[in-house]
Amino acid sequence: MDRFRMIFQYFQSNSESVMNGICGLLALGSVKMYTSFDFSCPCLPQYNMAYGLGIMFIPPVILFLCGLILNRQSLVMLEEWRRPAGRRKKDLAVIRYMCSSIMQRAMVAPVVWIIVTLLDGKCLICAFSGSVDPEKFVGFANVSTVQVQQLLAKVPCRDDELMRNTSRKAVSRYLRCWSQALGWSILLILIIAAFLARWLRPCFNQATLLQARHWSNYIDIEQKIFEETCCEHSRLFAHKCILHFFESMRQEIKLHSFSLPGEGEEAEGEQDLLQGITDQDQVNKLLKTWYYEKPPLDVTKPPKSASCEGPRVPDAVTVNDISQPRAL
Repeated sequence: MDRFRMIFQYFQSNSESVMNGICGLLALGSVKMYTSFDFSCPCLPQYNMAYGLGIMFIPPVILFLCGLILNRQSLVMLEEWRRPAGRRKKDLAVIRYMCSSIMQRAMVAPVVWIIVTLLDGKCLICAFSGSVDPEKFVGFANVSTVQVQQLLAKVPCRDDELMRNTSRKAVSRYLRCWSQALGWSILLILIIAAFLARWLRPCFNQATLLQARHWSNYIDIEQKIFEETCCEHSRLFAHKCILHFFESMRQEIKLHSFSLPGEGEEAEGEQDLLQGITDQDQVNKLLKTWYYEKPPLDVTKPPKSASCEGPRVPDAVTVNDISQPRAL
């Protein structure tokens, strides 16, 4: 269980290489899922389109949500967007950068699924076989409208006795051609967009991008350090509570020949690590203060005496203030 927890925490880290690896695994997983999926079109006029479009677009939604869940920055971005301004102003540029990075990574696997389905052509043939103009193909003459719709709906069914003719193959080739053309067009557009975004980025203001990237990483690291500090405080707090319990049960413990932990330098060290937060109300007040009044982004000013009644701290400096050079 501990090993699984360590692996999960590792994959939820803020490392871009890890997140890119997760995106790649999701993309490969989407291809594997599609190749192993047994596609069976119902070949009924009222169900073909719903089934074909459902297979094409519902799995990408699931993959998109999985990409958001596995990305730790999605939760950090939402917390930063929804938190009260308090003593630290919120920078919308940082939030936009985090949202853009999250969306780009989460969209990789869904786009791969859609492109693979279009290049394969089965979904589009199943969805739009009934929408083809029968006058463009031979073999549908002298057939009523209802029969034409039934015949077109059975185009994806190769084993059907009614469709073992050249008309079925012509309609199938026609729709597969359009499907593959659409898939390659989407892939080409995405590659061109990625190329332009990559090579035109130096033409824009790099200072703003560097600031947004820096502070987005800072927000994530700050949250992780705060959680680790809370875990350490919880461990020490629980240790002190257990010691108090054993102290109250001293007489009973002596009867059973148990020895109490010694009180000395170790206890004093733990008391220092508790930072004076020694009861439940103080801990709740500290967490509430952290949420509503985060400390300002300025470590040059000496810290004031903090208490659980809500410390008064100066206004937070913004990213633009920090980026301005100071006069010597």
